[in-house]
Amino acid sequence: MRKIKILSMLAKRGETFTFDEAYKITHLNKSYLKKLLYRLEKDGVIERISKGKYLIVPLHGEKGKYTLHEFIIGSLLIKPYAISYWSALNYYGFTEQIPLTVFLQTTSWKKKQEIEVFGVKYKIVRIKNEKFFGITKAWIENNQINITDREKTIIDCFDKPKYCGGIREVIKALKNRERINLNKLSKYAIKIGNSGVIRRLGFLSDFLGIKIDLPKIKTRNYLLLDPTMPKKGKKNAKWRLIINISEAALRQIE
Repeated sequence: MRKIKILSMLAKRGETFTFDEAYKITHLNKSYLKKLLYRLEKDGVIERISKGKYLIVPLHGEKGKYTLHEFIIGSLLIKPYAISYWSALNYYGFTEQIPLTVFLQTTSWKKKQEIEVFGVKYKIVRIKNEKFFGITKAWIENNQINITDREKTIIDCFDKPKYCGGIREVIKALKNRERINLNKLSKYAIKIGNSGVIRRLGFLSDFLGIKIDLPKIKTRNYLLLDPTMPKKGKKNAKWRLIINISEAALRQIE
């Protein structure tokens, strides 16, 4: 089967394809197909994204210089997945900070949790099945990708602040309260099953004057408001938090 014919068949399915998809389309011997894909890669018409996953380089593109949006590449690295944490915060315009890493949330196990593809770093964060919810679809360059919705993005960042640049970035999202469904935010905070999420959300909602329905904290231990910051600050008895960011600093966050 001629290379141009195979490439044409693959291109009809989209800009990316897997080895298994190529096998089903071409019905070629797997050993021969591997050699053929290797030649196509050498010719510069396809690029290998990761094991068994390829990108078709368009006619106007140049091998080594052309790539898809990083969210589309990320969608191919693991299943199931959702663009999340700092990447989702930036997508929704909740932060002006552009993360140098694309964050992916999954319930699957992957040996390498940090991957670099075409010069872009990807961080794969494995979570429990019960925490994998609040996922919606978004269109990126004519491709649909999975991304946590606004409310789940905020809750995830309270759950694991280290993956969003710290609590300061989440505060920026809360200050866009008109773009957030507070009822959904409350339900998600309870559903994720981490009292730290409720405590951080509760304290900051009080601080910002946001009315939200949250359960009372019954535990006696204290957590840090921001685990990425030094372990010192005043204690807040209502939410059982150590407020390790000054109120003056909190007010200055835009």
